[in-house]
Amino acid sequence: MNKNLLTASKCYNEKKASILIVDDERGVRRSLEMLLEDFYHVHAARTGTEAVEILSKKSMDVILLDIRLPDKDGVELIKDLKDLDPDSEIIMVTAIKEVQIAVQAIKSGAFDYLVKPFVVEDIRIAVSRAIENRGLKRQAGYLKSELQRIQPFEKMVGSDKKMLQVYELVSKVAASAGAVLIQGESGTGKELIARAIHNLSPRKAYPFVVINCAAIPSTLMESEVFGHTRGAFTGATSSTIGKIELGNKGTVFLDDVDTLDLAMQAKMLRVLQEKELERLGSTKLIPVDVRFVAASNKPLKQLIDENKFREDFFYRLNVFPVHLPPLRERKGDIPILLDYFSKIQARTTGSSPKAFSSESIATLTQYDWPGNVRELQNLVERLSVIIKEPVIENHHLSGFQSSGKDRAATGLKEAVNSFERRYIRDILDQTGGNRKAASKILGVHRNTLLAKIQQLGV
Repeated sequence: MNKNLLTASKCYNEKKASILIVDDERGVRRSLEMLLEDFYHVHAARTGTEAVEILSKKSMDVILLDIRLPDKDGVELIKDLKDLDPDSEIIMVTAIKEVQIAVQAIKSGAFDYLVKPFVVEDIRIAVSRAIENRGLKRQAGYLKSELQRIQPFEKMVGSDKKMLQVYELVSKVAASAGAVLIQGESGTGKELIARAIHNLSPRKAYPFVVINCAAIPSTLMESEVFGHTRGAFTGATSSTIGKIELGNKGTVFLDDVDTLDLAMQAKMLRVLQEKELERLGSTKLIPVDVRFVAASNKPLKQLIDENKFREDFFYRLNVFPVHLPPLRERKGDIPILLDYFSKIQARTTGSSPKAFSSESIATLTQYDWPGNVRELQNLVERLSVIIKEPVIENHHLSGFQSSGKDRAATGLKEAVNSFERRYIRDILDQTGGNRKAASKILGVHRNTLLAKIQQLGV
């Protein structure tokens, strides 16, 4: 990568950081302001009270905090400032004889300390390191939330011939840096395949960042994906890194990529082509090195014909196409999946795994599973909680036992609606009517659940 571009990017990112100087000596405040104002947004406060007031209104990346203030002790002030902005990095400013106190301040949450009289280069290095550390903490926080969000299904399960072909393809494309497009029905495990590609790739030590295109409102999409600068829009009180930058050197997964509007597709296409992006509110170019994996449960070629998806964007994503078969086309994997999810649920609850009788397995194998593997996983979780017996028998599967004649008379759509209605009602009963908790168990967005409740008259 071009060294000048990297240097420009680093300088640009730091220039947009916000620094708060807290010192009662006017000469010290002014000296620090003159030193830093060419690179950062600099704010100043004379007292601890003024610092608290400023921080309650604006987020700060770094705070240069004098230990001796006229109204508050600097060390004691750390807690108040951290309560207002836990991610801000605090650098204590101290005289030589107060170094021991500064060390205590670091134990209380400060990032570093500077000793008066200042060495200019020491100040710049300390501030730069603090900004870098704040960025790393933000990235770590995002990755932690992603780990908490991931479902237990983190292992590819199945021995069907079609799935074995998928596994073989994944192992081949993982080593490449080319984009991957995963297509398949909802619930077939597209994100699981995307994670497998990342974990088998040379990028596995770097972040795997999920962009749920369907869940992010179009008005916020650009800010979420590319980030924004301070003042880019109302409420943008500080610069924010976007998800693509968070995934630098790693993998960015565009889930439900078909829901992106045409304008956003054009912007994403540019990132794929040029390997650089612009934050919202800026014209500065930031180089990024990410591998894109996208997923869709809709036929993208049909959307291209309907002028709802860009053809050039499709071909940029479709370097390595992966098709996931629906569960109804690999029913031989159903007994394996039932056993796997039963053991997962048992580990989660600390109980013994449920077994499935041969009759219940036969019934579940005859079912077409419109919700695919996710639907099966949710069913196992539901049965494991509700059924107290150690073996799931056929009579426990009331939603699957209608005869072929009854199904034909009812019609496929009504049969599916009837099952969904009964299933959603049971999950809502299980969660005491808590729709947020129910949507998590069902593996769907809360808005999707609300729409289903209204549509099915639950």
